[in-house]
Amino acid sequence: MTRIAAIQMVSTPDVQRNLADAAELLARAAGEGATLAGLPEYFCLIGRRDEDKLTHAEPPGHGPIQDFLREQAQLHGLWLIGGTIPVASSESGRVYNRSLLLGPQGQVVAHYDKVHLFRFNNGREAYDEARVLKEGAQAVAATMGSEPTLRLGLSVCYDLRFPELFRAMSFGPSSPTPCDLVAVPSAFTHTTGQAHWEVLLRARAIENQCYVMAPAQGGLHENGRRTWGHSLVVDPWGEVLACVDEGPGVAVADVDLQRLADVRQQLPALQHRRLAAPPAQAC
Repeated sequence: MTRIAAIQMVSTPDVQRNLADAAELLARAAGEGATLAGLPEYFCLIGRRDEDKLTHAEPPGHGPIQDFLREQAQLHGLWLIGGTIPVASSESGRVYNRSLLLGPQGQVVAHYDKVHLFRFNNGREAYDEARVLKEGAQAVAATMGSEPTLRLGLSVCYDLRFPELFRAMSFGPSSPTPCDLVAVPSAFTHTTGQAHWEVLLRARAIENQCYVMAPAQGGLHENGRRTWGHSLVVDPWGEVLACVDEGPGVAVADVDLQRLADVRQQLPALQHRRLAAPPAQAC
């Protein structure tokens, strides 16, 4: 078994304070036996305005936030999903919303740039991520560990609404095997989260017959935004194994590969697919 931890935060406009909070929660996850921990989307910064992401953007592979992730992975001997961080793109005024997977020696094993950019307007709340974010272009999955290995798919927040991305992680020409686990670091709004969060996470787990871990932002932020939280770990039958409702915390559960194999054998839905998926980038 592999013990995993979905970390929930209520991040602020202060990067250093957020990193200190993340370090405390990662130490707690490691202390509870996790060998893989995931931080939420924008763990390092929930700014007062969208343009704050541009101010704190780092070049690929370098910068204090990326250094922090490397140090934490090494310190605790963790596989670490670095939520998301703003990474500079070639396009002026826009950055990638990038999730990093780091190994226990602090090495970057894979990265994923959020493909689907959130836009929402109900007359009271309005968001448009494309104002400062540049979209990614590929599904990404990576292999963790040696024996037994774990196949991990990477996604971010709004991607959860696009099931074709999750199929591409497992069944593109470059994907050797279906994902055992998918990570969905998120900062769902309270409005959309209350309506759709859990049902979408459980649906992605059920239809892909895999575990899903969803570290999230969860609470009232200093900029006035309220995020839904409810960081979850879901098993391949759609059962919620662990949850943090609101506020900082750690949702810990075990990925049981025998459980995964049993579900896929008893209900071989993945073998019954008839339509092809788009290609994924393998790592």
